[in-house]
Amino acid sequence: MASQELDFGPFIFGCAGPVLNPEEERFFQRANPFGFILFARNIASADQVKTLCVSLRAAVGWHAPILIDQEGGRVQRLRPPLARDWPPPLEDGRDLPAEQRAAHIQDRYQAIARELSGYGIDVNCAPCLDIARAETHPILQNRCFSNEATQVAVMGAAAAQGLADEGVLPVLKHMPGHGLARVDSHLQLPRVGASLAELRDNDFKPFAALKDWPMAMSAHVVYEVIDDLAATISPKMITLIREEIGFDGLLMSDDISMDALGGSLAERSTAALAAGCDVILHCDGGLDDMQQIAAASGVLSPEGQRRAFAALHRRSAPFAKDG
Repeated sequence: MASQELDFGPFIFGCAGPVLNPEEERFFQRANPFGFILFARNIASADQVKTLCVSLRAAVGWHAPILIDQEGGRVQRLRPPLARDWPPPLEDGRDLPAEQRAAHIQDRYQAIARELSGYGIDVNCAPCLDIARAETHPILQNRCFSNEATQVAVMGAAAAQGLADEGVLPVLKHMPGHGLARVDSHLQLPRVGASLAELRDNDFKPFAALKDWPMAMSAHVVYEVIDDLAATISPKMITLIREEIGFDGLLMSDDISMDALGGSLAERSTAALAAGCDVILHCDGGLDDMQQIAAASGVLSPEGQRRAFAALHRRSAPFAKDG
């Protein structure tokens, strides 16, 4: 299929409940979001999740990517009996020698990917490549793999490969590093005062090591040495991600509805796209909010479309207009 056949909306949307309602279906047909994301509110039973995935793709007429946060630990939307409960990444296998732990982490994410694939979910918003510190906010700390950059990179690469081994695309997050944040970006805007040398020696390193993976998520964090804007809406920070870190994959925002960002949802979305994010992520599933974002955002840029197609061609499902 030629890329010009699909004018994707540069956004990933959720829906309100476990069944796609007619108003949502009509909106998705018009807006043609690049993909969808599922949360606990969308999950009731195995057959229901499978049906919802089929319904979402039918609404846009092609095998659109369906995302979920299935890191393990506190952040996993599928729970028993639909999926195994996994320990937090920081705790899983940390007493093993590094090589054995990497193999263990790869096996873990292969198993997670098999669970996701069985429902029709083909993108996992994992791994976190953030570095845990003593001061890292508890909302994030045990979602990290390690307090050391090299180990985060090794375990993150193992996790990404495990997902990809089973045809599920990983999403690296939160680029270019959220571990120095001391507040919860769902509620406040974190500000990081570290020097550029410290950031380069630590937080940026895991992302640079995994720069060739095709999808990543931005951080709603201010890096004061570079800009006074959160990375998601900072042209300077997106340029750093592209040029210094070297990431040329599809960059999505973290959830645009998080309170770290000010202004209306439309203003946040246009700012993120203008800064250089390819795709806006909106997780709440509120139809009015999604309509505002779609109206403000236009269609995926040519560069965003190139990156989107490169990512889609790396998942297991065929990139087909139907299905």
